[in-house]
Parts: sequence; C-alpha cells; structure tokens
Amino acid sequence: MTFKKSLLDVALALTKASSVDHNFSYLLSCINDWLECDAVALLLKQGDVLKPVALHGLSDDTLGRRFKIAEHPRLFEICRGSEPLKFAKDCGLPDPYDGLLQSQHGDFPVHACMGVPLLSSKDNNELLGVLTFDSLDEHAFDALAMNELNQLKQLAAGYVEHALTLQHFRQHAQHSHQVAQQLNLEALTREGVEIIGNSQPMLTLKNDIQLVAASEFSVLIQGDTGVGKELVARNIHLNSKRRDMPLIHLNCASLPENLAESEFFGHSKGAFTGAHTARQGKFQLADGGTLFLDEIGELPLAMQSKLLRVLQSGEVQTVGEDQSRYVDVRVIAATNRDLKQEVAAGRFRADLYHRLSVYPLYVAPLKERDNDVILLAGFFIEQTSKKLAIKQLKLSSDTQLLLRQYDWPGNVRELEHVISRAALKAKQQQWQQSIVTIEPEHCDIAKTAVAAPSPVAVNEQKATRLSLKEATDAFSYQLIMQQLELHNLNWAATARSLSVDRANLVRLAKRLGISVKKSV
Repeated sequence: MTFKKSLLDVALALTKASSVDHNFSYLLSCINDWLECDAVALLLKQGDVLKPVALHGLSDDTLGRRFKIAEHPRLFEICRGSEPLKFAKDCGLPDPYDGLLQSQHGDFPVHACMGVPLLSSKDNNELLGVLTFDSLDEHAFDALAMNELNQLKQLAAGYVEHALTLQHFRQHAQHSHQVAQQLNLEALTREGVEIIGNSQPMLTLKNDIQLVAASEFSVLIQGDTGVGKELVARNIHLNSKRRDMPLIHLNCASLPENLAESEFFGHSKGAFTGAHTARQGKFQLADGGTLFLDEIGELPLAMQSKLLRVLQSGEVQTVGEDQSRYVDVRVIAATNRDLKQEVAAGRFRADLYHRLSVYPLYVAPLKERDNDVILLAGFFIEQTSKKLAIKQLKLSSDTQLLLRQYDWPGNVRELEHVISRAALKAKQQQWQQSIVTIEPEHCDIAKTAVAAPSPVAVNEQKATRLSLKEATDAFSYQLIMQQLELHNLNWAATARSLSVDRANLVRLAKRLGISVKKSV
C-alpha cells in the first residue's frame, strides 16, 4: 500500500482547521489524503445506535440510515473494543455496507473491512463514534501497522470531540450545560422524534424549533398534508421545560360538533344523554404539559370562541359543572390550510388566529427540500428492512433519480408508503438474494414523475366514445378520488379543495360508487 500523505500531514491539516472548516466531512477528506479505500464513514453514537454524519464512497441514502449496534455484528465488535480492528478476509460476520458502495457494480459483498473506535479523552473513555473503512480489494489494509491506526484513532477522536464541543456551544449558547445535556438526551433517545433533512428549509426549521421550544409561546405549524407537522410538535415539546409532562394530541377534524366541547373540557356524569361516567377533557389531561391541536382549521366557529376564552384566561369549565378550574397548558396547533385566507373568508376567528400564531412555523413540502428525499428514503428503508426481515435493502441509482424527480404531492407520508410497498414487491421478486434492490418499477410512481395536468384530464380518445353524462361522471370520479388521496381521505378538506358543500360531495361520491369509510 502506498500513501499520498503521511499521518503528520493529516495532523497538521486538522490542527489548521478553522471554525468553519471544523466539520466531519473535512475530517474524512484529510483521512482520504492519507489512506485510499473505496469507502470511509464516520458514525456517531447516539444511545444504542450509530448515526452516519459524514461519508465518502457510499450511496447518499446511507446518511439517512440508523444502525442499531446490537443488530450489526461488525459494528458491535468495533464499539466494544478500544483498539482499531481489522476483520479477517474470511470473516463470516455480515457487513452493514454490503451493496452500498458507489464504486461497486453489482451486489458483491465488501471484501476488506476495518473499524476504529473513537473514545473521549474527558468522559472516562466514553465511545463517541466509529470510523469504518471498506475496500473491494481484500489486501487493501494488510500493510497498515497497528501503531499507525492508533495514531489515527487519537487524531480523529480529538478532532471529533472538539467538533462536537463547538457544535454544542453554537446550538446551546443561551442554556446551561446541564439543561442542554438533558434536552439532547431526551431528543436523541426518544424513538421517533428525529427530523431528518439537511436542506436549507429543514436547517432553518430545526433552528426555529430550538429557539421557540425554550419559550412558552403558542406555536402554529403550517404545511401541506404529510410533511410531518406532528413530528415538529413533538420536537418542540421534547425540547421545552415541559418535556417531562404529557403531550396530548387532539385531531380537530375528527371531532363531531356536538361532542367537541366535551373532548376539549371534559364532562360530568349525566351532563348529557350517554354521559354515564365523568370524563376529563384534553385540557385537563395536558395540565402542566402541551396540547397539540392538529387540523385546527377544521374547528367549528362556535368551538373557536370557547377555545379562545381558555387561551386568554387559562380557565376551563367542564360540561355539566358550574365551577371553572385553572390549567397550565401550552398549545401547539397545526393546519394544512391558509388561516389568513380562512379569516378573510369568515371561517376562522381573527383573534384566535393571532392568539395561536404567536410564533408561526412553516414545514416545507418534500419537493422543496433538495436531497432530503434520499436521506428520508434511507431512514424508511432501514425501518422496512427490519419489518420484512430483509438482510440488506437498497435503492438502485435509477430509483434514486426517480425519487429525486418525483413531485411528492403526499410528501413524507407518501414517500414512506412508497418505500414500504416497493420493498415488499422487491422482496417477492428477489427472495433468494441476500441484498434486495428497489428498482423504479417497484415504486409505481414513474407515470406521475412528470408534472401532472391540473388536476386530472379525461383521456380524449376514451371521451369521444362516451356520452356527455358518462364523460362527466368519469371525470368527477377521477377528480374526487385524487383529492381524497391528497387530503388523507378527509371529506371536509376534500370538499373545500373542490369548493363544494361536504354533504353534496358525499352524495355525489355515493352516486358515483366511491366508498371510503375513513373520515378523519
């Protein structure tokens, strides 16, 4: 093996790094100047998982994956030791990167593999993360001496620890070290709260979440269906001082108007027909914590005035009782509607809108988030492969291109469903293979990857063979089905998008043979 630079050159480059250069990609660039291999990756330890933060030579979706240490034998062996580890050529342990190398043609397993644990110099040699090296040349690492690898380990660990410290102070300069640690620990260890994305809209959103979470302001989260507004609400709660108290969720679109007040404020026994027992409302359940009001734009006007009174005074009155009680609740609301337009149209109270939107947040649609679709695909692929018991699941380069080009009207939720369906189809076709590859034909989105006409056009050739009534019914059927899917089978939202009365829409759909039971 020949080296382009010495370890001394690497050390000098790392010490000269400015605060701007001090990032994880710069570290890998310096290492690549010393050691040539097909792939190198830096993964940081977060609880019981390893999170890729920088890589060279691996497919882009790898950054979206999360590797549970106990489920990947090679990573487990690297993490449990304190010395660099070169795996034997005939090692039977599966490699987590099999099939993910960019320079690799075909699904041939990685041949040479080694790992370097990075330990903290301050916190009792706590594991910070690992460096992994892979090569298709099985002799690529034979000439590396252990003392050289140990020197690299010390250089890289010091750099990573310093970079993490700088990152910590940039993000949490206004908070004490103890509080920042608790917030980070809560956010990193609680399953299902990570916001994945490195695009500018997501970086801005993450910064805004950190800023507003420390306050007691009401927050209005706006964005299209499926962008992840509930995930944003959970992050605000978990990064607030209320994180140890409950986060209560209430979907306003699913509330029957005659029971809405009871859902919000509870009812006493016998307060109305069917109230056989007393029940606490969502405000009482969220006392001391956070109440997340999803689809707030669907709330009836009569209920809006009662909600406003609680937000102003902090007092709730249980249905069937005369006395009021004070509750300490932070309200986070979300909607896919333009509430300013709803206020102008008289469908939403202006005073309630201003009370809720003390700090508005906007979650960008997936089509405006650059390469985030590939990171998210990697995240969903890792989840799906576990559910389907697939050893290794990957995206072909053509599939990655397709995902980037598709418009994603259903946003992140649609991407998750596409990956799940595609993985199932790919597994069925490739059940004998250890590495299952998702190809474009598995995704069922190619025909809509180009800009779709607005909203749906009737095929002209078919239309010429239909009567006017048949053609009109066919167009109406397609349009209603498309809008129902875009609005998550929500009849009220679909009716608004089509500018028709909800009851009339339901009757028309019934006549056309559209039967959708879900109404929330």
